[in-house]
Amino acid sequence: MGGAAAADPLVDGFARRIRYLRVSVTDRCNYRCTYCMPEDLGDELAFEPRSAVLTFEELGRVIGVFARLGVRKVRLTGGEPTIRKGIVELVGRVAAIPGIEQVVMTTNGHLLAGLAGPLAAAGLQAVNVSLDTLDPIRFAEVTSRGDLARVLAGVEAAAAAGLRIKTNAVALRGGNDHEIVALCRYAWSRHATPRFIEHMPMSGGALFAATAELTAAQIRAAIEAELGPLVASRRPGNDPGPARYWALRSDPSREVGIISAMTEHFCDDCNRLRLTATGGLHACLGHDDATDLRDVMRRGGTDDELVAAIASAVTGKRAAHGFERTGAGAPQKHMIGIGG
Repeated sequence: MGGAAAADPLVDGFARRIRYLRVSVTDRCNYRCTYCMPEDLGDELAFEPRSAVLTFEELGRVIGVFARLGVRKVRLTGGEPTIRKGIVELVGRVAAIPGIEQVVMTTNGHLLAGLAGPLAAAGLQAVNVSLDTLDPIRFAEVTSRGDLARVLAGVEAAAAAGLRIKTNAVALRGGNDHEIVALCRYAWSRHATPRFIEHMPMSGGALFAATAELTAAQIRAAIEAELGPLVASRRPGNDPGPARYWALRSDPSREVGIISAMTEHFCDDCNRLRLTATGGLHACLGHDDATDLRDVMRRGGTDDELVAAIASAVTGKRAAHGFERTGAGAPQKHMIGIGG
């Protein structure tokens, strides 16, 4: 580890400082989105036994250690985080950890209508809601068992609860490419920020089709063709996450985010680590290696030992992912188990 990393366990060998932790609270989900967890993977996606999943006490402990090291933002993910029993209590626990300034969540929105108010009261500040299409039939096809009306009701409830909202759509040619502008307009009408995500190869590339690729440049072109020029609205890195933001030149309040992992890499600005539901600490979405923090805790390890394990993971953080636009370079892990 270089001089900077030795002084700070959350600075990697490329001088990137980690301030953002994504925490998967469950590997289970009530949807089966085709780009994340298709039905035909069958037993390959056997869920972990509940005894293997980190308890609230373990989550509180490890997030507390990260907070003392300098993490300031925690995103709760899944699977689908809202199906974790006691999720409102967990949000309250995380929000109460000294040093944590932002507690946010990524959700499919299916249960959000009933949970938005309690989550906000517990300390949640923002939600990213997966919304790939506004067509109910297409929505049911993509999610395999989703209900668009319930998700839209969840967005309304989140707005009523005062949560900041972003909508997330995985952009796919032949899937929702004709809805790019409609998805923007819907989000803006709810005072939300629409975001589009380039399809990434996961699951060993099994879920990736290069012919379905819709690039960041093509997404911007689709918006500009109908709504006029876009201008960069924030410098990369100002928003503590992977999206690059653009705004309509004619109305700078109308922003759109694009997560362009495939064609406009943002690895140089990466400030994130990912913790799986079973305590595996992943330094990069695009690689399979992980450090087992659950084992450290369950064998009676001290907080200093947790810090050492975290520092080891950060030291091993690579310069970039290995994704290729052919689908090569994909990790074996599934998106559902790492929370995106």
